[in-house]
Amino acid sequence: MSHEHLLAHLHAHYQGMPPVAAMEVAIAGYDGQALRLRAPLSRNVNDKGCAFGGSLSSLMTLAAWGVVSLHIQGAGMEAEVYIADCQVRYLAPLYADLEAQAQAGPDVVWHDFLATLAQRGRARAELVARVPLPEGGDAATFTARFVAFRKG
Repeated sequence: MSHEHLLAHLHAHYQGMPPVAAMEVAIAGYDGQALRLRAPLSRNVNDKGCAFGGSLSSLMTLAAWGVVSLHIQGAGMEAEVYIADCQVRYLAPLYADLEAQAQAGPDVVWHDFLATLAQRGRARAELVARVPLPEGGDAATFTARFVAFRKG
């Protein structure tokens, strides 16, 4: 399955969730390992004029969830993917459009994850994400464990 087909399916899934549609989330890129999502500041602004913390957290969660989902779909499997737990750090205010970048944590081997999912019907993976600041550094960082349960 091509990246374009996988991304089209993912985008349709995102737009089917009303809170995500309201954030105006768009896929900014995927290289087979890392997924980038964007959302305009104008739809995700707080009372101080910077990015709303809930939107930062949501965008990083969606990007990480998307990475897991893309790997599962790319392997021709179907599974439900859930976030098990996460840690979010808010480091600096962001006064620009939001862009989250997510990828597997350092200990994740996708082949092993997919083999475990196929054999046991469930698998776990740690994902990391960040929202960079235009001037360098990060507005927020995210580490989470995701669990996938194979369908059928």
